[in-house]
Amino acid sequence: MFPAPAVASGADYSLAATNHAGSQIARHETARGNPPTAREPIARTPGHDVSGHQGAVDWNSVSGASFTYVKASEGTGYVSPVFGQQYDGASARGIIRGAYHFARPDVSSGAAQADYFIAVGGGWRGDGKTLPGALDIEYNPYSDDACYGLDPARMTAWITDFTARYLAKVKRSAVIYTSTSWWQRCTGDAAKFGNTNPLWLAHHAPEIGPLPAGWDKQSIWQYAVQGALPGDQNYYNGPIDRVRALAQGAH
Repeated sequence: MFPAPAVASGADYSLAATNHAGSQIARHETARGNPPTAREPIARTPGHDVSGHQGAVDWNSVSGASFTYVKASEGTGYVSPVFGQQYDGASARGIIRGAYHFARPDVSSGAAQADYFIAVGGGWRGDGKTLPGALDIEYNPYSDDACYGLDPARMTAWITDFTARYLAKVKRSAVIYTSTSWWQRCTGDAAKFGNTNPLWLAHHAPEIGPLPAGWDKQSIWQYAVQGALPGDQNYYNGPIDRVRALAQGAH
């Protein structure tokens, strides 16, 4: 996932002016190649995620993706300038799509960021082709402090604040994107979200590896930061019918 490339407006919001190339999780955790195709017996559905780093996506050239997540926002002062092109373009191509929000727990409350995310396009509607919004909560790209200055209790409370507000306003539980290592480090391996929020696990290796506490499965696995599809490469944990079920609210 990519942070915003430039300074954004907003009284509580300040970003570094440089573009941080590459997923923050890929930068902090060792990548060990792509997953083999023959070692996973469970059906899985290919997809990807994109952000402003990819620029305008030529959706007519995208082949093989059944779903995608598109970066919408960050903090309370940044909206991806290509969000509309990417989000609407995916839908026009027949790809089930959702929006994600890059969390900035250091600049405002979780509820404020959920409100902002929903206002700029991160909501959900029961049209059968819109995935619930995702909270991208991971390493801080603007500081050496991976946990944004929060201890595990306060980080868990911040995530609770975001997900509770999203559920209250959209009537769907937000997907949580994270890595097991970051989650253990910054939330103390909080287990409270496993029964309510689908997990989008980032682990760039041949095997999925251990899951954060509380989840007994991942809904989505981000296994590589580049590949045949634009942006990061993902698998949904199940056939396309399961992707449609998440979009329809039957997950």
